[in-house]
Amino acid sequence: MSTITDRHAPQPSVFPKSHVGFDSITSQIERKLLKRGFQFNVICVGQTGLGKSTLINTIFASHLIDSKGRLTPDEPLRLNIVDTPGYGDQVNNDRCWDPIVKYIKDQHSAYLRKELTAQRERYIQDTRIHCCLFFIQPSGHALKPIDIVVLKKLSDVVNVVPVIAKSDSLTLEERAAFKERIKEEFAFHNLKMFPYENDEFDEEEKALNAQIKDIIPFAVVGSEKDIIVGGKPVRGRQNRWGVINVEDENHCEFVYLRNFLTRTHLQDLIETTSQIHYETFRAKQLLALKESSAAGHAVGGGDAEVGG
Repeated sequence: MSTITDRHAPQPSVFPKSHVGFDSITSQIERKLLKRGFQFNVICVGQTGLGKSTLINTIFASHLIDSKGRLTPDEPLRLNIVDTPGYGDQVNNDRCWDPIVKYIKDQHSAYLRKELTAQRERYIQDTRIHCCLFFIQPSGHALKPIDIVVLKKLSDVVNVVPVIAKSDSLTLEERAAFKERIKEEFAFHNLKMFPYENDEFDEEEKALNAQIKDIIPFAVVGSEKDIIVGGKPVRGRQNRWGVINVEDENHCEFVYLRNFLTRTHLQDLIETTSQIHYETFRAKQLLALKESSAAGHAVGGGDAEVGG
């Protein structure tokens, strides 16, 4: 006689009699990720003369703009820095964002093509842009109309992190007022800056993101020179009033930006690119591919191609 078992009935708990080893799973994952390494791609957008290259080199303590990043395979973090020379420098800046948006979409397109190949590589080289550092001119007044348009276009396709460049040109009072004015413009124009809201975040992550949003836009100063202060070398800039120490939180918010990019949110930037921006692009491309394929069959055949 067969016995009918209720699958929904509570089952008795089973306790292992010996060590299972589940506690080592996180360390296994960590070792594998470190062995494989991380690819982190950053694009810098801003007018000439705002210190984009200097800031990047200050953050990562290396001449990355000149050396094309750290690309040796034995380094856990491989960096690719993309500059945008000439952006916003023309008399007519109409649609000056198009080459930048196209470049970002082209990287998504290249990744998608590799994903769709019949015999794809085990690890696809990731050239997708994970972070866009948008450099704001320290005018002390407000965002320029062109900045608002470009930020809107960029935030649709990439994680945008705004920074006030060369913030030492502003007094502390001017800087605070400028930051508040920019935040108001972000809210008024519904500009979504990174980090984004996510219901899956735990309380610790929500608290950390709230702190970051309170700081953004980061008011930064970059310098590749060491200046002796009190007998010790500090990374900073010398002016008529004294020394600006870029590592001093009382002078600027460089340390907050560096920690954000390299310690607290690097993996979030990579994952958000893959799970939000790339997936949005991928869904649109596959839908267009399906519609193009259907239209091609209707008129006698033809292969569709993934585009940017």
